[in-house]
Amino acid sequence: MTEMATALRSEIKADENHSDTTVVGAGTDRYLTFVLGGEIYALPILDITEIMEFRSLTVVPMMPSFIRRVINLRGRVVPVVDMAARFGRGMTQVARRTSIIIVETSNQVSEDSDEPGSDMGIMVDAVNKVVHLSVDDIEPPPAFGAGIRSDFISGMAKYDGQFIIVLDVTHVLSVDEMVMLGQAASAAAQSAAQSAAHGGAQSAAQSAAHGGATEEGLPLEDVPA
Repeated sequence: MTEMATALRSEIKADENHSDTTVVGAGTDRYLTFVLGGEIYALPILDITEIMEFRSLTVVPMMPSFIRRVINLRGRVVPVVDMAARFGRGMTQVARRTSIIIVETSNQVSEDSDEPGSDMGIMVDAVNKVVHLSVDDIEPPPAFGAGIRSDFISGMAKYDGQFIIVLDVTHVLSVDEMVMLGQAASAAAQSAAQSAAHGGAQSAAQSAAHGGATEEGLPLEDVPA
């Protein structure tokens, strides 16, 4: 895993340097493929800044269920998205080849904003390899049957006899959607806490009332002579 990650990082770095000195669009035909739940997915290599082995993560409360935790990446807090959970397939089980891919997401607060994008990590079963896919190799996403939301898919490709699902980073790692889901998770947690507190108070009141009734004594006609 370490050697593969190092080689892939070198390829990514080479593409970044190449794109800085050549025409716009250089490297856009190169994709990093990875495995998740037995299926092969791909992301444009220009969206990827780093690949690393799975490491210990820090828990952050009130986050969507698919935000696994966060990592400290050279002083920057980077959230890690469990891709299996993001696709509604349960949590990823950590294994020997489990990896974290660091992806740069665009700034979605405002289209006119000059602020740089933010980094997010995605947790996958295994990193595969870098492949070349031309525009002609990628077909439009299917309307149904892919097993994940259609807006998560940029297209479908076939490479070496295998189908590859090319993901749309802007939708899969939508910051705006994650903020909304985080707020919903926080509101749900607060509602559950309030319901629990209300239920406890109501139960205590009922117990007190019931206890008070048993201590009032028997009616006069029921008192033994």
